[in-house]
Amino acid sequence: MSSHGWPFDEKPLLVFWETTKACPLACIHCRANAITAPLPGELSTSEGTRLIEQVAEFGRPYPVLVLTGGDPLSRPDIWELVEEARGLGVPVAMAPSPSRILLDNIDRIAHEGVSAVSISIDHPSPEIHDAIRRYKGSWEAAVTAIKELQARGVSVQVNTAVMRSTVRGLPDMVRLLLDLGVKVWEVFYLVPVGRAGKEEDLSPPEWEDVSAFLYEASKYGIRVRTSEGPMFRRISLLMSYAEMKGIDPTRLLHLGRLYDELTTALRDRLGRPRGPPMFETSGTRDGRGVVFISYDGYVYPSGFLPVPAGSVRKARLVDIYRSSQLMVRLRLGDFKGRCGACEFRDLCGGSRARAFAYFGDPFAEDPACPYRPGSLSGQVDVKEVIASWRSSPRQR
Repeated sequence: MSSHGWPFDEKPLLVFWETTKACPLACIHCRANAITAPLPGELSTSEGTRLIEQVAEFGRPYPVLVLTGGDPLSRPDIWELVEEARGLGVPVAMAPSPSRILLDNIDRIAHEGVSAVSISIDHPSPEIHDAIRRYKGSWEAAVTAIKELQARGVSVQVNTAVMRSTVRGLPDMVRLLLDLGVKVWEVFYLVPVGRAGKEEDLSPPEWEDVSAFLYEASKYGIRVRTSEGPMFRRISLLMSYAEMKGIDPTRLLHLGRLYDELTTALRDRLGRPRGPPMFETSGTRDGRGVVFISYDGYVYPSGFLPVPAGSVRKARLVDIYRSSQLMVRLRLGDFKGRCGACEFRDLCGGSRARAFAYFGDPFAEDPACPYRPGSLSGQVDVKEVIASWRSSPRQR
C-alpha cells in the first residue's frame, strides 16, 4: 500500500524484526554486529508468534512485517513464523543475507507467501562487494537469487550501502539493476553504528552530491528510495521543481565534483535519461512509520538508532509505538539545530540515527546535511515547491 495518507501516529508502515543475530556474513558496515551463531535471549518461537499477533493488533491495513537479522534464514523456525503471519493476513517481506543459505531457500521463499525480498548488492564489482561482505561468493549468490526469485514471480528490491568504499560504483550499479530487471533500489546512507566506522562516512557536500545523483538515476526506470538519507527528498523536490520551472538546479543546490563525476559516468554508460524521475518521498523516518524490534524484544525507532522505547516482553507493541515518549517526540519533529528550523522538517526531518551516532542525541541536527534553513529565501517559495509535488500526477 502507498504511504500517502497512512496514519503514522497510529501505526507504522514497516515493522522490522531482527529475528536473529546469526549470519554467515561478517560485513564491514553491519549495523547488527551479526555473528555466526544466535545470541542468548533471542525471542523464542512462542514469543515470535506473539509478536506477530501484536503486529496484527495495529489493525487493517496491517503494517508490513520485514524479517531481517543477521540472516532470518539462519533461524530454524523462520517458516513456522512466516506461516503464522500469513494465517493472520500480515504481509511479510524478508531481508536475507546473500549467501548459499539464500540459494537453498529460493523455492520456499517463492511458495511460502513472502511478498517481497530485499537483497543487498553494495558494488557492481564482485570482488569489492565480497570484500565488504567478507564472504566469498556473496555477489554471485545475490545476482543468482535475484534472477531466480523474479523468475518465480517474487518482488525483489536491491539494497546498496553507500560509503567511501562503494560510492564510485553507483553508476555501474544502475546499469546492473537495469540488466537484472530490478525496479526498486533502496540506498542506505551510512550511519556509523555497529561495525560501520566513521572513516567510511562521506562529507555533507558529498552526501548532497550523492542525493542529486540518485535523483538523476531515478529517470532510468528505477524507483529510488533511501534509508537514513532523508535529505534526498529535499534535493529531489528542488531538482524536480527547477526542471518544471526551467530553472538551473545549481541556483538552488550547491552541487560539486562528485555529482558531476557520477552523473557523467551514468550518462556515458546509459545515455540520456529515459523517462520522468521516480523518486520516493514518503515522509517516513525513524519512529514515524518505522519501528524495529531487536532479537531480544527491545523496540527501537529504527535498526540504526540504538535508543530503546520499550520491550515487547513487557508491553504491547501498539502501546510502545503510539505512547512511548521517545516515539511521540520523534513523530512531533521536536528537533534541535538546523533540523528544527528547517522548512523541509516535516518532509525530511534528518536522520535521527546519524544525529545520535555523532552527538549522542536523537533530536540533534543531522550532521550529513549541509542545508542552511532560509537560504532559499528570495530564490524559491518552499511551500510552492512542496505543493507542486503533492499535486503532481507523478506523486511519489
